Amino acid sequence: MQKVLLGVEAIAQGAIDGGMSGVYAYPGTPSTEITEYIQHNKYAQEKKLHSMWSANEKTAMESALGMAYAGKRSMVCMKHVGLNVAADCFMNAAITGVNGGMLVTVADDPSMHSSQNEQDSRFFGKFAQIPVLEPSNQQEAYNMGYYGFQLSEKFGIPVMIRITTRLAHSRSIVELKEVIKENDLKLPSDPTQFILLPSIARKQYKKLLANQVNFEKDSEESQFNEYFDGADKSKGIIACGITYNYLMENYPNGCPFPVLRVGQYPLPRKQIIQLTNETDSILVLEEGFPIVEESIKGYLEKENVSGRLDGTLPRDGELNPDIIGKCLGLKVQKGDDIPELVENRPPALCIGCSHHDVYKALNEVVAEFGQGRVFSDIGCYTLGALEPYKSINSCVDMGASITMAKGAADAGLIPAVSVIGDSTFTHSGMTGLLDAVIEKTPITVIISDNESTSMTGGQESSAVGKLEDICKGIGVDPNHIHVIIPVPKNHEELKNLIRDEMNYNGVSVIIPRRVCVQKNRRDIKIRKAQNA
Repeated sequence: MQKVLLGVEAIAQGAIDGGMSGVYAYPGTPSTEITEYIQHNKYAQEKKLHSMWSANEKTAMESALGMAYAGKRSMVCMKHVGLNVAADCFMNAAITGVNGGMLVTVADDPSMHSSQNEQDSRFFGKFAQIPVLEPSNQQEAYNMGYYGFQLSEKFGIPVMIRITTRLAHSRSIVELKEVIKENDLKLPSDPTQFILLPSIARKQYKKLLANQVNFEKDSEESQFNEYFDGADKSKGIIACGITYNYLMENYPNGCPFPVLRVGQYPLPRKQIIQLTNETDSILVLEEGFPIVEESIKGYLEKENVSGRLDGTLPRDGELNPDIIGKCLGLKVQKGDDIPELVENRPPALCIGCSHHDVYKALNEVVAEFGQGRVFSDIGCYTLGALEPYKSINSCVDMGASITMAKGAADAGLIPAVSVIGDSTFTHSGMTGLLDAVIEKTPITVIISDNESTSMTGGQESSAVGKLEDICKGIGVDPNHIHVIIPVPKNHEELKNLIRDEMNYNGVSVIIPRRVCVQKNRRDIKIRKAQNA
């Protein structure tokens, strides 16, 4: 059976067919559609495969590890910066190992299409010393989702699948395999395996280190690492993941140079040594950081190794067939320059978005206290940094708005304001609010509540119906928790509310609440379809 699938959908389908029992995730482009595909998959629904959104990537990673503890096959999905949030569990899961297969699927975003950095998750995989899979096309993405569980169970270790934006969001025909039955519930044979007391952790870590030679041997024999000979030995090429596709677009009739296609890490040492012995120089093609280039320079005698590290390829941004063709000395067809009269269209808040009303009121009040005191977060409301509002002064990572406002207030910048979304608040903002409550820090927290995780497609927010109770439970004075509908007719009321709370010498929370306009439209369509 064949299907036309996005790269992310291919991984999802591969995991379903590979016997997965549950997926845990927090939405983040370009990884979001993995979980959404599973949520809407008929087979997954019939089998009741777990596919609810988690509060953040850390809780998702820990839940997936819990399912793998119980002998089932689980997957956790996130974008690259989400792996930072999940890193505590991720690193330790390599030491505990797993009882059922566990895939950690991470989508990197070179060129920062919708991210704040160009982080390369392969470094995390190397840091944790676990196998990493990197598909070059949609069929491999499916195969890795399918076989990844088997690799994980073979070594009793989590396995990472690393993809990038271009593969995640491009489509191709995928050949499906026979569906594998889910694992039965089974407790670990070693009852101490998951207890990382130092005495146990040291033993587990020795097992992880001893397995490194087995990981490398498996990589050398992997179907995802393939050596292609070539007649021209002046150059050997190592093509990692999707860069193999970019290379072959330049050589539709076959590459004249020997090529090693890398799709499984750790690096296959035998094939790399073979390539370097047979060629005069090595060109490394990899999306992201020069991790392979740095690695092979460490154990090859050959000095002539080029790639992103030495400037042969650009150090930042995505690669593409033209960039690779140019570095190989091939003629690259250049399109016309964009006329000066054509300007980029900057992103903007949707017409009717509730954040408009929040920023209009906030700007007028902040002008009374002085600029430079509004700390924001990751979400649609980050667009408040742009015209026409220019309302916010920071956007660093999930949850940082509250803690940065606290730190600024501790430094004497009073009043300080935090702007955070409802989903981001339950993702990473609650602990920062607790810090502020404990020290009675004079900050005003605006939780701009549009009742969904809107930036990534309107997924259900963990905060819906809970924000006031959460804030009360954390310890915010109920007299300083306010809910208001942000619409033009309430403009003066919202302004007065913000002003009063900025003058309050303590922690206050304002919740402007109005459903996301895009989510509202989708909900109306769904209700109409259900009633038709």
